Amino acid sequence: MKTGPKEPRSTVLSEAEEAIVVVFRRHTLPPLDDCLYALQPTIPRLTRSALHRCLQRHGISGLPDVAGDKPKRQKFKRYPIGFFHIDSAEVQTGEGKLYLFVGIDRTSKIAVTHLVDKADGKTAGEFPEQLLAAVPYRVHKVLTDNGIQFKEQSRNRNTAYSRQLRFDMICEANGIEHRLTKPNHPWTNGQVERMKRTIKGATVKRFHYESHDQLRTHLTDLMAVYNFPRRL
Repeated sequence: MKTGPKEPRSTVLSEAEEAIVVVFRRHTLPPLDDCLYALQPTIPRLTRSALHRCLQRHGISGLPDVAGDKPKRQKFKRYPIGFFHIDSAEVQTGEGKLYLFVGIDRTSKIAVTHLVDKADGKTAGEFPEQLLAAVPYRVHKVLTDNGIQFKEQSRNRNTAYSRQLRFDMICEANGIEHRLTKPNHPWTNGQVERMKRTIKGATVKRFHYESHDQLRTHLTDLMAVYNFPRRL
């Protein structure tokens, strides 16, 4: 008769630390030693053997195999850094709903997040300012969907109700071109959709947070680990 825990767990890492390791590996795909060196400043007790066992438990100890059926190669197109895909998502804690704004650079993959109580024109308009404060280089373009927090609705244009949203005002003031996805084409903003899934998979889909502050603290740590090894 087998003994021991039903689900193998690390004796070195906490659940939150394991979640950080998993999201970092899946999203950045570094070799084992590079992964270790990048994570040790955030998780000082992490050893090479503990990292290897963690990756094995989650089925990600090996990097993806490029052999076999290969996707059709696309023509390379260069994008200068500073082009951010932006979107929002609803998340939950024990205190209720929050809204997560996420921006990811399509080239450098630097990501910026911001948690707010409401997803409206005011909070959406604050996100470009958060982005500009966090990114150490010039942001020249942003891409969003046609949500009411990002863009004036077409029925209001050229009417008495027409007004420029704060999001566009901040972009215009900082020389940022605001591009929109085509209606009913969500895959155009696929990079930020994947980043939202990654973040939610490592936070609210994995843990229960008693308070908004618990989620904010974990999200801050998660993004620090994600962005830390990205040298510009």
